Amino acid sequence: MPAQKKTASSLLGAAIGALSLSVLAGILVTAMVAPAIAVTGMTTKTTIDIFDQLPSYITIGDLRQQNEIYLTDAAGTPQLIAKVFDQNRQEIDLAQMGKYLPLAAIAGEDKRYYEHGGVDAQSLLRAAIGQAGGADSAGGASTIAMQTVRNIKVQQIAYDPKLSDKERQAALEKEYSPDVGRKLQEIRLAISLDKKYSKKQILQAYLNIANFGNNTYGVQAAARQYFSVDAKDLTAVQAAAIIAIVQEPSKRSLGDPADFPANQARRDKILSDMNAQGYLTDQELADALKIPVDATFVRITPPNSGCRYADQNYALFCDYIVQSVPSLTSLGSTADERRANFARGGYKFYGTLDMAAQQVARATVQRYAPPGNPKFFLGAGVATVEPGTGRILTMAQNYDFDDASVNPAPNTLAINLTSAGFNGRTGGYQPGSTYKAFTLMAYLSGGNGLQANFNAGVLSIPGSKFKSCDNPTSKAYAFKNDAGEKGGYTVLRGTAQSVNSVFLQMATKVDQCSIRDTAEAFGMKNTAPQFDSKGKIVGYADTQDFPSCAIGTCGNNTSPLEVAAAYAGIAAQGKYCTPGAVESIIGPNGAKLPGNTGDCAQAIDANVANSAAYALQGVFKSGTAAQGGSTPRDGTPYLGKTGTTDRAFHVWTTGSSTAASTSVWVGNWKARSSRIINGGPDDQNLRQAYVGGTQASNLRHRIFRPIAEQLDTTRKGTAFPAVDPNLLKGKPTIVPDVSGLTPQAAQPLIENKDLTFADGGQIDSDQPAGTVVRTDPPAGSSVAQGTTVTVFSSNGQGALVPDVSSGKNLSFTDASTQLKSAGFGNVQQQCQSGGKPQDPQEIVVAQNPPPGTVANKSQQVVLSVQRFQCR
Repeated sequence: MPAQKKTASSLLGAAIGALSLSVLAGILVTAMVAPAIAVTGMTTKTTIDIFDQLPSYITIGDLRQQNEIYLTDAAGTPQLIAKVFDQNRQEIDLAQMGKYLPLAAIAGEDKRYYEHGGVDAQSLLRAAIGQAGGADSAGGASTIAMQTVRNIKVQQIAYDPKLSDKERQAALEKEYSPDVGRKLQEIRLAISLDKKYSKKQILQAYLNIANFGNNTYGVQAAARQYFSVDAKDLTAVQAAAIIAIVQEPSKRSLGDPADFPANQARRDKILSDMNAQGYLTDQELADALKIPVDATFVRITPPNSGCRYADQNYALFCDYIVQSVPSLTSLGSTADERRANFARGGYKFYGTLDMAAQQVARATVQRYAPPGNPKFFLGAGVATVEPGTGRILTMAQNYDFDDASVNPAPNTLAINLTSAGFNGRTGGYQPGSTYKAFTLMAYLSGGNGLQANFNAGVLSIPGSKFKSCDNPTSKAYAFKNDAGEKGGYTVLRGTAQSVNSVFLQMATKVDQCSIRDTAEAFGMKNTAPQFDSKGKIVGYADTQDFPSCAIGTCGNNTSPLEVAAAYAGIAAQGKYCTPGAVESIIGPNGAKLPGNTGDCAQAIDANVANSAAYALQGVFKSGTAAQGGSTPRDGTPYLGKTGTTDRAFHVWTTGSSTAASTSVWVGNWKARSSRIINGGPDDQNLRQAYVGGTQASNLRHRIFRPIAEQLDTTRKGTAFPAVDPNLLKGKPTIVPDVSGLTPQAAQPLIENKDLTFADGGQIDSDQPAGTVVRTDPPAGSSVAQGTTVTVFSSNGQGALVPDVSSGKNLSFTDASTQLKSAGFGNVQQQCQSGGKPQDPQEIVVAQNPPPGTVANKSQQVVLSVQRFQCR
């Protein structure tokens, strides 16, 4: 071993100053692996050849930086609400790093930085001798260029999307291992880096990329983190303390008091080296060494990465933007590329939220539905979307947002109750009667009218009446009306009062798939999640098309954001816009990129949407929303719908002006008996619970109106377009002639004409008993579909009243005889004076019932007998 050490020293000594840097590096490496050479007979030239074949290209590239999220206030000024970064870094120029940081780095890490070409031969000599002498490590001697190379490679490994977690961990462990092969490649790449970049560029890159513990990278972030100042304002002793971290971030951090002694020891060594290099005077060194590394030395800025550190008015929305990154096409062509670019950072996102309305929304929802209800998992969420653009204007819930994996704040959630799917991380909730708007539009698309009448007393419909994608269902569907409504209801009235029977009868006029397709065109796709074997959401269930879906009580889950966007589409004359949270983006290079608003398409004909809007306005004028107190008192026209799900587990109020569409949901955000969101059979019936003295099912109304009125102050809606007259009356139909049929035989003929059958009972008629005599409206009338046709049948007791008065000059006796022969036995007379004395007397001049009418045979017939003078 001593002989080998001597040989290595001789080789290195002879090479210094005489050989090229590449050859010198090869000789140094040969010395480092001298034991292997002795065994294999490998020569120095062979080693140099191997060295020259190693990869020699590396670039500094863009470093990972902070992403920033902004909202624009009422004055039009962007306000920073959050910084979101995978690594806490703010890249700055060398000139912005002040005087002492570069000097401390050179003194502490690479004293001959400006004298070598990326590799320090003297330092490598020491490492080589140590290796040849049997030391366990070939480490040490890492110049700033070599450390920069290692940091670049670590960053590349850490964010390589092609690596699995296991492969990434193995690659990182190898990169940090005391391996001669790794050192060899590091030397080669450092030489390449030094040739490609200037000394200032490399030093700047090093100080921007280095790890300073606690997920803090780069000297600017470290200066802000540990001393709450910018890098340029650091003192010499502060700069040395920061550089002291780089060799062992986990043991010399300034963020943990336990690491203070180790940091001070290394800091003091760096200060001494700065003095030795002439960077500090003796007095400056003495003064610096008197300063201890303790709690008074540091001035920690608490961590602020992530949406949980944002103002809680905006934290939930901030997280929604972060969760939306895979769909932000401006960040890349694929979801993986977008995630990678976001992780690299440097983007500024400008959100769509209305800051004033958002503050009211959060305060209101938390006032009326406080988090942490001790009796059940009370959840409440509200979202507002701008018609015509899809901009999200409010997003609030009763639980504030906190995604901390350890010790989250009390009464907070890491999930978004306002948005289903990957962005919200919930499965959504049953929509209830909010889904009826799509039944209404599908019905109108078929040319049916709003003035059509339906019998609300119908509480069961044969399966043959429903068609789902042209396939009739076999089972009859029985249901009930929420308020027990009966009698005739037009579509307009049935919509205002949300009568189930009316909507299910409307659903028989269209294919159930038309209702499903209409809903999906307005973004209402089923958000009920599907899971893999590990419980991870891998997709969503297909949108259902059962008869119960027509009234929103099937398994088509949704969320306030999706509902608000759908109703915004109705308010925008059928133009549906995908809800978007990002107005615009500024890229790392300063380029302005589009956000995700304005992704719109015509979901349905404008005349259909406008006619639906006409009907849905009734909900806020006199219907269920008005009755609950949701209608704003500022005169702004609103359309919308309320909804109550099976067993009142969830309730909704959704309303839209032409300027803003808001949906409020209140319900069970989690089942009481399990950890499954929205999934337990023992959820709380909101009609049987009270919160702050208010029935829980009415909280939606209390929440909706203040938010809507706030929005109306700056986003005043206008009148909605007029209803299409053709869709007001709908397709006309002709009342069939069912005379002579029994009522039972007449009913299907009437109903097949899309008319409502009603039995008016029996009337006096000379037709056979039990047969239809007439209808109201009469046969041949052109009426709106759904009009009630009342059928009157014969009781068999009627007879045609004969004419005994029209110029017949019959005496009372003769007239009475004729009437009795016709079956009328009860004949009376009355005197009618008039005429002249010479006119015929004692003749019948009038009769009641009139001649030619049908009357019951038992009915009294009164004959008027003419006399000149009645006594």
